[in-house]
Amino acid sequence: MLNNKRNALLFILSFLALAFPMVGTALDRTDISGLASEHVMERLKAIEKIARVGDSDALRMLEGLQNSELLVTDTGQIVLENDDWDVIDAITLEMLDPQPDTYNTVIVNNRMRSQLESAVGVLQLLSDDREIRLTSAKSLRDNLSPSLLTFLNKALAQESDEEIGRILKESQSIILLDSLDEQERIDAVHYLTSSSERRVRELLVAKLEKNESGEFEEISAEVRVAIEFAVTAIDRKLTFIDYFGRLFSGLSLGSILLLAAMGLAITYGLLGVINLAHGEMLMIGAYATYVTQQLFVNYLPSYFDLYVLAAIPMAFLSSAIIGVVLERTVIRWLYGRPLETLLATWGISLFLIQLVRQIFGAQNVEVSNPTWLSGGVEVWNIAMPLNRIAIIVFAALVLIGIWLLISQTRLGLFIRSVTQNRSMAACVGVNTAKVDMLAFGLGSGIAGLAGVALSQIGNVGPDLGQAYIIDSFMVVVLGGVGQLAGTVYAALGLGVFSKFIEPGVGAVLTKIIILVFIIAVIQKRPQGLFALKGRSVEG
Repeated sequence: MLNNKRNALLFILSFLALAFPMVGTALDRTDISGLASEHVMERLKAIEKIARVGDSDALRMLEGLQNSELLVTDTGQIVLENDDWDVIDAITLEMLDPQPDTYNTVIVNNRMRSQLESAVGVLQLLSDDREIRLTSAKSLRDNLSPSLLTFLNKALAQESDEEIGRILKESQSIILLDSLDEQERIDAVHYLTSSSERRVRELLVAKLEKNESGEFEEISAEVRVAIEFAVTAIDRKLTFIDYFGRLFSGLSLGSILLLAAMGLAITYGLLGVINLAHGEMLMIGAYATYVTQQLFVNYLPSYFDLYVLAAIPMAFLSSAIIGVVLERTVIRWLYGRPLETLLATWGISLFLIQLVRQIFGAQNVEVSNPTWLSGGVEVWNIAMPLNRIAIIVFAALVLIGIWLLISQTRLGLFIRSVTQNRSMAACVGVNTAKVDMLAFGLGSGIAGLAGVALSQIGNVGPDLGQAYIIDSFMVVVLGGVGQLAGTVYAALGLGVFSKFIEPGVGAVLTKIIILVFIIAVIQKRPQGLFALKGRSVEG
């Protein structure tokens, strides 16, 4: 099947190249009359004639045939149906008077369909729609042949869009690599030097190889020098692009780690609680997002794209309230007893997981991206999903908000004072118990915000938080207990570092290397990279 399509494409391209001087002549009835024939060969010849015309009317005609929209009357006239179900002439688009009594769809078999796909793909370069021309230009890159050169030259001469023009010029240069004219080959290589495509590099490298007789594929030494320079330049660009892609992936991972660890940095730094239920705060935030989505689906379907914005306060409040309840009922009685706290929060973690399973079921639930978070952007051939970009921006906004809260508000002043010296803060009138409660609720609420972000990049399940609790503790310990700046540096640093080394050593070994690195850092700096400043008189 693939060979048939390729042969059909080459046939159409050759035909267009030979008949190219005719392109621009108007489509007439003799060109399409063969479509009414009962013989396949006559219909194939009609397709060739239409493709030979090569204008927007010819493209419209071929697309109509491809979509089974062309009809043939009992008198052999090719017609269409308009939106009002009136029969109109396929060329003039004027309504027939009188309307025909009977008509049938023009039959398209597999052989015709293959030829149609090839012809339409080429002629779409002449479309008025930019997206159609762009798609066509990209698809033709996989089927380049010398017979396409004349058509590419014409399409390139009339193309005004920079991106499409670049693709066409690159395709033209690739074809000219096999030109008999040495200067044309040199010019083609010089243009391809600016490329950042791996396939272009492979084509150029192939020209430097020797054939079975021991001769270079490219016989000209001057052209080979140009090719070597081009390959070196492309290698530099590919290396830069690869590192850029790793940097983006690292920032994306680091942002998720930052959101997950930011709340833990507050609770662990302030209360000294090893909260193994922190991951379940993420899970609660993710399920709050799911519930908000379902409410919008059922009651506000026309505003569905806004559900994520509504889920942010919902997730924060849900996790914060549960965090306050846990602190008031369990954790407040265990301060200063780390082992009991660890066991208690582990039990709370299991309880919350089972509770969610009872309410929502053991299976994962799907949280859909709104339209404005679907798709992505492409930079230097690196696809960057919009939901990942949004998470990076969201993490930055949450970080700014927490920084303003800690540094510019009365609650933030109390949290900093209790973190640095609890006894002295109590002596000057700070209600440390209330600060503990609010700080634990704040940390849990931030974890809920992390759940909102996580819901946009994967399914939501009862075990969601388990995958992030260990990483969150590693970030907090490495950055420095109670240090927001340290948490930021540690999260982003670990995210970027892991993505840079992962392609070379694998995901499992990357985790081991990071763990060994953290242990080494703690050996030298037990309080983390950013030790908390201040004197403690506790103990």
